[in-house]
Amino acid sequence: MSDRDENTLNNADYLRSVIRTVPDWPEAGVMFRDITPLFQNRKAFRKLIDTFVHRYYDHDIDAVAGVDARGFILGSPIAYELNTGFIPVRKKGKLPFETVQESYELEYGSATVELHTDSFKPGDKVLLIDDLIATGGTMLAAANLIKRLGADVVEAAAIIDLPDLGGSAKLREQGIEVYSICEFEGK
Repeated sequence: MSDRDENTLNNADYLRSVIRTVPDWPEAGVMFRDITPLFQNRKAFRKLIDTFVHRYYDHDIDAVAGVDARGFILGSPIAYELNTGFIPVRKKGKLPFETVQESYELEYGSATVELHTDSFKPGDKVLLIDDLIATGGTMLAAANLIKRLGADVVEAAAIIDLPDLGGSAKLREQGIEVYSICEFEGK
């Protein structure tokens, strides 16, 4: 194992230890993984951003696309460190210019995300980032928008993957590489 791989593993263990688990929220039986402590703790926040930056520093990335809203918190400093642009993937009705939209199913209904039509140029290589991959609906919708604008998703990245909910598998089935810093089993 290289020093870089070992450092990433140590960061992952540390970051996982900072994530707070809130039992029975928002409903009984759910173990909610609260990433707020990662943002509150300056050491954890630095290690979090650095882990992503070190992973993508040598990649040819034209833009970072962050999913509303925690993807904004992550994506902006990562884009800055990678010396590239940041593109917000917003909830429907939040962008002022001409947009493309993609709807997806939620547990109880549906939602829609949007991008400005001029967000990417054909062939742009895009890192897609959010805080969590659960069922994959939001990430898949965002990836579909990026592809509709002619850009390529280099990887879908998140702090946490909940593999039992199948989202990362769905992304991979669509040919999208997936990276997460840590995984949690169960609901």
